[in-house]
Amino acid sequence: MEITTTKEHWENVFANKPENEVSWFQPYPKTSIEFIELFNIPLDANIIDIGGGDSHLVDLLLEKGYQNIWVLDISENALARVKKRLGEKATKVHWVVSDRAAFHFLTTDENINRYVSIAEKGIKTNGVLILGTFSETGPKKCSGLEIKQYSETSMSSRFELSFDRIKCITEEHQTPFNTIQNFLFCSFKSVRNP
Repeated sequence: MEITTTKEHWENVFANKPENEVSWFQPYPKTSIEFIELFNIPLDANIIDIGGGDSHLVDLLLEKGYQNIWVLDISENALARVKKRLGEKATKVHWVVSDRAAFHFLTTDENINRYVSIAEKGIKTNGVLILGTFSETGPKKCSGLEIKQYSETSMSSRFELSFDRIKCITEEHQTPFNTIQNFLFCSFKSVRNP
């Protein structure tokens, strides 16, 4: 799918669907917060939520006192919704509109390898990468778009050159429509900067 078409798709989703009418909605992103707390990440560490959309993760990071939060999404509408929700607190966050997609939306080796390369270059030695994707038993599409499913092994093999796997879990996410989607969350530590 062309980038402009993808951007138009996501701008339309975030312009026309309330946050609680999308399958990924969580009022409290429990798993993401648990992973962040697991690593005792310093409050002044750079944290970037790629494909953050209008997630409530940024709200919780601000509440916990994190100072260098970045939220990146392809949709300006998504980020505008979060900024409105946060009010004055939005000025404490770095907002980036970019074509970087959530990992499971990357379906070609070229795009996946580019993502891995950016992670290798952007995450300093001993830095942490936390990824949430659809598992092998999860959906094959999200919001009408094709996705790539992962197992713990296939996810780990993508990052094995520069990262050590720390922990992977699967999670049953109940959507607002009372359906279940199976996700895989993996954390990695950067062991080498290329």
